[in-house]
Amino acid sequence: MERMQEVVGRARAAFNSGRCRSLEFRMQQLKALERMVQEKEREILAALKADLNKSEPNGYSQEILSVMMELALAMDKLPSWAAPQPVKRSLLTRRDKSYICPEPFGVVLIIGTWNYPFLLVMQPLVGAIAAGNAVVVKPSEISENTARLVAELLPQYLDQELYPVVTGGVPETTVLLNQRFDHILYTGNSAVGKIVMAAAAKHLTPVTLELGGKNPCYIDKDCDLAVACRRITWGKYMNCGQTCIAPDYILCDPSIQSKVVENIKATLQEFYGEDVKSSPDYERIVNKRHYKRILCLLEGQKIAHGGETDEATCFIAPTILTDVSPESKVMEEEIFGPVLPIVPVESVDKAIEFINGREKPLALYVFSNNKQLIKRVISETSSGSFIGNDVIMHFFLTTLPFGGVGNSGMGAYHGKHSFETFSHHRACLINDLKMEGTNKLRYPPGSQKKVDWAKFFLLKRFNKGRVGLAILALLGIVAAVVLAMMVRHISLDGAGQDLMCPLM
Repeated sequence: MERMQEVVGRARAAFNSGRCRSLEFRMQQLKALERMVQEKEREILAALKADLNKSEPNGYSQEILSVMMELALAMDKLPSWAAPQPVKRSLLTRRDKSYICPEPFGVVLIIGTWNYPFLLVMQPLVGAIAAGNAVVVKPSEISENTARLVAELLPQYLDQELYPVVTGGVPETTVLLNQRFDHILYTGNSAVGKIVMAAAAKHLTPVTLELGGKNPCYIDKDCDLAVACRRITWGKYMNCGQTCIAPDYILCDPSIQSKVVENIKATLQEFYGEDVKSSPDYERIVNKRHYKRILCLLEGQKIAHGGETDEATCFIAPTILTDVSPESKVMEEEIFGPVLPIVPVESVDKAIEFINGREKPLALYVFSNNKQLIKRVISETSSGSFIGNDVIMHFFLTTLPFGGVGNSGMGAYHGKHSFETFSHHRACLINDLKMEGTNKLRYPPGSQKKVDWAKFFLLKRFNKGRVGLAILALLGIVAAVVLAMMVRHISLDGAGQDLMCPLM
């Protein structure tokens, strides 16, 4: 407990010193982080290999590349992101200076996860640093080699007080969550997400929860099955199925189920060869607990392909299940492994009904040549993201927010969205002490005339062109002059009455 208090206390004191507020300092830290990734690339790839059996090409393309992209974008755009953003003014605030000023929350907690243990810590860290926060980093203890490396490397490159790393398991994380933070970003499952949110609520701390869910993938009969299945296979079996936005299950017409299976089988051979187990491109389940959990999901299922396992190496072959019942165990929880159930549905109407009958997913995929069908699924469903005729690629587009909805999470990040997530958008309005007569409209005593003028200037719909604005401004000046004259007249009348009183 005391150690956690000290870590958070030092981070808060460092933040309160003001040194991380300047853009120059933020840029220095981002450049240092970039240098760390470049100089320690071999060590990072080795840790990913040890934790998840990721090959060097996969480790770089799945994790390091996205971090480097995020860093490059943040360093390029930070001055414009952090600049005050002017806002439109009303007639009554025409002379005021009004803008939104992004400012850091303070001390942020980032709790990473184990399936992409480097990426899902570093990517939000970039946004939090860019926004000017102090950040306590908690990598997942499950990917122990990567966690150890992050704890070793970050203090060598970043400010040690502002960006400490805390390691450990559930007990350490529980104690950490008892501390007061100004924002928490957690990546993981919904059960732990609720615990994080409950802990944050004690301090009214805002949270960003990047959770998971069962991501549906609907395949229409009107599509190129070979292309669709190749893209689905890539997204499903990447990282041995341990991806929060992987297609969790397929919905398709019974008439094309066998064709879907055959196309996925052909693609698996194209990707991993005859012996998947010896392929350098196929990862492993992270540990024996998750290995056993996934095996339990296969009980009583019809395996159309795969099913081979090896507990010693946590190997589960790419597996396809057919004619899966919606009530089966494999359809109750997020699979998070290389098992792909196919649930037959007779139409897109049934598919939409099926999707809407379950928790809102993190991602929803549809494959079809019918643009109207794609638009219909978008309009009649809800999910964190929607992708037509592809999978996962939205994650790599930094201009799109990445996040869930409902049970799949709240809040979003990536690119500028990360900066905004870790910033308080402070409303600022600056007036001067001149032309006080124009403010009589809002001061007591109230009158119907004042209400009528307010309605006229604030509710009247004027032409939004320049001529309309000019007329509006002119009317405002006239109204201000009239009001000032009325007030002056009332004041003079009152003064005259005061002078007459002694004579009466």
